[in-house]
Amino acid sequence: MKVASILQKDLLCEEWASYGVFYKYQPIDLVRKYFGEKIGLYFAWLGVYTQMLIPASIVGIIVFLYGCATVDENIPSMEMCDQRNNITMCPLCDRTCNYWKLSSACATARASHLFDNPATVFFSVFMALWAATFMEHWKRKQMRLNYRWDLTGFEEEEDHPRAEYEAKVLEKSLRKEYRNKETEKEKLTWKDRFPAYLTNFVSIIFMIGLTFAIVFGVIIYRISTAAALAISSSPSGRSNIRVTVTATAVIINLVVIIILDELYGCIARWLTQIEVPKTDKSFEERLIFKAFLLKFVNAYTPIFYVAFFKGRFVGRPGQYVYIFHSFRMEECAPGGCLMELCIQLSIIMLGKQLIQNNLFEIGIPKMKKLIRYLKLKRRRPVDHEEYMKKKQRYEIDYNLEPFAGLTPEYMEMIIQFGFVTLFVASFPLAPLFALLNNIIEIRLDAKKFVTELRRPVAVRAKDIGIWYNILRAVGKLAVIINAFVISFTSDFIPRLVYLYMYSESGTMHGFVNHTLSYFNVSDFQEGTAPKEPMELGNQICRYKDYREPPWSENKYEIAKDFWAVLAARLAFVIVFQNLVMFMSDFVDWIIPDIPKDISQQIHKEKVLMVEVFMKEEQGKLHLLETWRDKDKRKGENCNSHSPRSSMSHRGSVSSCHSCHVDV
Repeated sequence: MKVASILQKDLLCEEWASYGVFYKYQPIDLVRKYFGEKIGLYFAWLGVYTQMLIPASIVGIIVFLYGCATVDENIPSMEMCDQRNNITMCPLCDRTCNYWKLSSACATARASHLFDNPATVFFSVFMALWAATFMEHWKRKQMRLNYRWDLTGFEEEEDHPRAEYEAKVLEKSLRKEYRNKETEKEKLTWKDRFPAYLTNFVSIIFMIGLTFAIVFGVIIYRISTAAALAISSSPSGRSNIRVTVTATAVIINLVVIIILDELYGCIARWLTQIEVPKTDKSFEERLIFKAFLLKFVNAYTPIFYVAFFKGRFVGRPGQYVYIFHSFRMEECAPGGCLMELCIQLSIIMLGKQLIQNNLFEIGIPKMKKLIRYLKLKRRRPVDHEEYMKKKQRYEIDYNLEPFAGLTPEYMEMIIQFGFVTLFVASFPLAPLFALLNNIIEIRLDAKKFVTELRRPVAVRAKDIGIWYNILRAVGKLAVIINAFVISFTSDFIPRLVYLYMYSESGTMHGFVNHTLSYFNVSDFQEGTAPKEPMELGNQICRYKDYREPPWSENKYEIAKDFWAVLAARLAFVIVFQNLVMFMSDFVDWIIPDIPKDISQQIHKEKVLMVEVFMKEEQGKLHLLETWRDKDKRKGENCNSHSPRSSMSHRGSVSSCHSCHVDV
């Protein structure tokens, strides 16, 4: 048995836990045989997820290339880049910022088209259907594995109470002085857990508030840094204000997310421990829920801000919205916030994958292993090498890092799944980067399980548990979020409204001018106007909004165009959401959960079992009838004897007696 285990481990090292075999399928059956069904299902799920990312990556690349191919034909970006338009824009901050030309934002407008084009709408629909197909494909794969691993009839046994729960119950019993052994066993009620529940609620609200506060602090940093760069003496600094502020703010967000992720994981475990769940399964599910909630908020809050809040509450020139009466809310770029959302999403996603998922997983275990080796060497400095040679295999394995469960492994993949699906309308290359990461992740996790961690106790399981429900919830949420991203963050809907309602030529010519409102510079509030005056003879600057011009009776009031665009946006959200949800449910319905060959094989096995059972029952019935006939014949033989003589009488009695005994 020991030799077989060593051979299996060596085979896993060669055929699975090696970067040189990244192109090969995983030996899932061998993984299950060595580690158990629960870990085998995780790697099977990771393999299916990575495999399904291939078509998503191909379509994402095609969408991106379409944007690259049509960037020179995009009329709105061409109009913004045309210096002959000579559109003067209102300053981006008070006093220190000057008036600027719209043509200076040409590069941003052209880059925005790479991700904000009609193909991204198709890609959002495709990814919603992809998520539904992935879930169905995994259910079918899981059913095949259940059949192959003889888990179709497996039912999880009732978990035994955890030692901590038993200790808490015993403490409660002693406190109430239950000394009668016949008394019903004490249980922990909601009253006993109320202080823990209250602590959980307050702590989670506090940590979510902390995440929001950090994002708000980064917003203040962005606003103040933009104002500082605007008065910089360096021309390059003034020309690259938006890129500099966005890049540095995203890096700050990334560092904070990585730090808080580790902190929130520890806090979630502590909060679950003080609840004292009864079973290990309950403990794991509560821990997963808390950790996912905190890490979801931590990872996506900065992205939600850029997608749905930045540039929405700015106000207008002469009546801006201020934070702390001094910081003016930041605006989106003239091409919209989608480009900035793409930068935010790509840096956070790639940074988390590269730093947290890969470097931490490689570096931290090796560092701990080195520390343990140095401590062991310090204890036996003389004959350390000789001692290490004499150690048995189980002694070497015992010095490895203990197995901490699959929750961290699933968690990083679920967060990545959110990056791939939730905001895919702004970053079509997300599936490609996820695919490249997962190709490395599979072999990295394999190497970690085989060489860096102690071999865990094998646990039987027939599914991935609560993670499947979380995946379904993220997939449903992705449809709603992508609908709002396309509708409110991109310029897709305003372009459609202009094309079919306001365009005189039936083309996109004049769209940029249509989205810009007019402002008379004499209406600036006192102390907010730029230090440098405008060009002579020009008292009008432009800003992106749908408002009445200063020469109108209701100057600076919201125009009718705004309400038309808003109605179209809301209508698009409703139509997109219901249409894609219907298509996803249709995919879910049309693809059976159990493969046809597996269902047929299970049906055949059930029929054979019924036939065997019926034959066995018929055999038992036949044997019983045979015994009854034999007993009946013996009884008849006993009754047929008559006492003719004393000798014959004695023989008859003995014969009947023998019959009675036989019976």
